[in-house]
Amino acid sequence: MAQPRLYSGIQPSSGSLHLGNYIGALQQWRAMQGDFDAFFSIVDLHAITVPQQPEVLREQVRTLAAQYIAGGIDPDRACLYVQSHVSAHAQLAWLLGTITGFGEASRMTQFKDKTAKGGQEAASVGLFTYPILMAADILLYDTAVVPVGDDQKQHVELTRDLAERFNKRFGQTFRAPKPVIRADGARIYDLQSPESKMSKSADNDKGIVWLLDDPAKTAKKIRSAVTDTDGAIRADRAEKPGVTNLLGILSAFTGSPVATLEAEFSGQGYGVFKTAVADAVVAELAPVRERTLELLADPAELDRLLAANAERAAEVADATLGRALEAMGLR
Repeated sequence: MAQPRLYSGIQPSSGSLHLGNYIGALQQWRAMQGDFDAFFSIVDLHAITVPQQPEVLREQVRTLAAQYIAGGIDPDRACLYVQSHVSAHAQLAWLLGTITGFGEASRMTQFKDKTAKGGQEAASVGLFTYPILMAADILLYDTAVVPVGDDQKQHVELTRDLAERFNKRFGQTFRAPKPVIRADGARIYDLQSPESKMSKSADNDKGIVWLLDDPAKTAKKIRSAVTDTDGAIRADRAEKPGVTNLLGILSAFTGSPVATLEAEFSGQGYGVFKTAVADAVVAELAPVRERTLELLADPAELDRLLAANAERAAEVADATLGRALEAMGLR
């Protein structure tokens, strides 16, 4: 029996993934790729909804691909490809846009959040239709499950709505996917502002652990993480966000439940605790960094691998697009 399909992707919008991406996405994808027919995309079409420098974007795509592989995504088992290399993504997005209501699109919280910061005049139409392209990404592969953070759940719900609407109007064409929401423990917060999610758009780099940081720099950032004054190592998101964040990070890298770690470090003080977190993170990320740099040293081979996987993805995506075009009377 064929394995159910999985689809997910990350934007190439920075020079490196950060710790939140690694724990929240790569660790989960690595664990799931054996149980699903997995498609992992570098979603560069989504990245250009905000201004990009072409040469920088091109390098960021390669760097992200190298980090996917170094982080455990096996391009011989999973289909790792670049979104823009499969033209069906943009074509299906247009078809889906014609059955999406303006009000429906305007209610997407991510668009509202971003325009609240920069104003609607600064936002592109592409940013407004971002969730429709995301729906196309998912539906092209007859996707069964989509691993996402809770901030993306609304987009998967829109995808389901569009699939069901299309099927009702034009006949059975798409599979309606289900979101797989990561546990709260997978949400990693800024080391200097532990009330905020770790983000590449943060103002202060000191709170972000980048996968390509030098190991000594990574350790220093973790040892300098904001905690509190009472000295107790216990999880309490409201009262002790910094310590809670570090417990979540250590749990993700050691596999030990947070409750076990609380007991293990009881009475030991923040210095000992932070050193243990730093050691665990560096032990796992240093080889990922080294492997990423090795892959980037041979860009031609990386490009060859991505091109071969794009061909694999296009076979599936073009067949789905063909069904949709025929159903709508365009073929």
